[in-house]
Amino acid sequence: MNGTTGQTSHPDRVWSVAEHLADVLAAVRPLEPAERQLLDAQGCVLAEDIAVPLPLPPFDNSSMDGYAVRVADVADATESAPAVLTVIGDVAAGSAELPAVGPGRAARIMTGAPVPPGADAVVPVEWTDGGTGRGPAATMRARSAAPQDASGEVRVHRPATAGAHIRRRGSDVAAGEPALPAGTVLGPSQIGLLAAIGRGTVRVRPRPRVVVMSTGSELVQPGEALGPGQIHDSNSFQLTAAAREAGAVAYRVGAVADDAGTLRATLEDQLARADVLVTSGGVSVGAYDVVKETLADLAADAAPNGSSGPAVTGRVEFRKLAMQPGKPQGFGLIGADRIPLLALPGNPVSSYVSFELFVRPVIRTLMGHPDVHRPTARARCTRAIGSSPKGRRQFLRGTYDPVAGTVTPVGGSGSHLIKAMAHSDALIVVPEDLTEVPADATVEVILLGHR
Repeated sequence: MNGTTGQTSHPDRVWSVAEHLADVLAAVRPLEPAERQLLDAQGCVLAEDIAVPLPLPPFDNSSMDGYAVRVADVADATESAPAVLTVIGDVAAGSAELPAVGPGRAARIMTGAPVPPGADAVVPVEWTDGGTGRGPAATMRARSAAPQDASGEVRVHRPATAGAHIRRRGSDVAAGEPALPAGTVLGPSQIGLLAAIGRGTVRVRPRPRVVVMSTGSELVQPGEALGPGQIHDSNSFQLTAAAREAGAVAYRVGAVADDAGTLRATLEDQLARADVLVTSGGVSVGAYDVVKETLADLAADAAPNGSSGPAVTGRVEFRKLAMQPGKPQGFGLIGADRIPLLALPGNPVSSYVSFELFVRPVIRTLMGHPDVHRPTARARCTRAIGSSPKGRRQFLRGTYDPVAGTVTPVGGSGSHLIKAMAHSDALIVVPEDLTEVPADATVEVILLGHR
């Protein structure tokens, strides 16, 4: 099958990594936009251009705690001959009624409070005596002080220029100016801007819902004791965490036994809450590779045993890729809504590398994200790499040092070496035409953990 045409490819064909990825992404479109509350939109991609409906700040306000004055009244102020002004009241943040500042007068003002009429500068409290009977400026009362407490006089020891310590209306952004364009990824600062301009909700591409399931009768839930021949299910945890890190809403399904009916029934149950389905295990050529057996032609399957609903329809093609780890891969569209299903190999490193190369780009595409792929870098490999399989693109674990511009291989090439994966922050890419990489050679690295 081709991801867009539905045509079946030759079973012996070996796909390149780029061919498989392009075929997968050709079948995926961004999700339809939806309205979200601001905090629910964090990490999502904006689906609308947003303009500023009102200027920021919306009024002239003070950038300091101090006194709102007229420049003319403090023009000749010095330490030895301060300007003495009558304090007519307080102006706190949120004040609606503002006292007019006339000649020889001042209003005590707090940071963020609107500048009262008549005043054309703010002198910081440190430039004053803090007001008659108040002692040093450092003893100026908190913003919660009652307005009547501001009566009296204040001595100003320094002159001020027009507009000093005043944040002018619209000095950040004027009404009607663009705030954020469609395609912006909403982080904390963008959420803050949206809140500042009064937006309670915003239209975004929603987070895709990703359902992750491991397959294999040998799998046991972590925390449970292992029996003979059993192992703990790590893949579903690793891949669910990876999906969340990529920006998805991810659901982990308990390990599914090697039984075709059980797998079909599980898929049927999960389709209702999935934008993407990810399975791991059962995609090779073994006698118990149930995922491959079951998904190769869902359209031909009867309804699952005991199910009153229709069978899950669709087709998943299983391919050989010219890569290590992760040679066996499956991809298709299933169910009435043609949900993408990516069937990954079962070895932990193979499944994680496959997720990074294929599933993560699908998630980011559904989000409408501008950065579908992990960033890459060129780095000097500190150790030699030998025995890379000819004709396959190899992905090795490594630690990347951005300051030195180096990458150091971690562990071996085995697809079961999950500890090495846990201690890595990069994948070292060895091209198909190389069978070894000498020490100090420059290689391409895929940077993990980078958005």
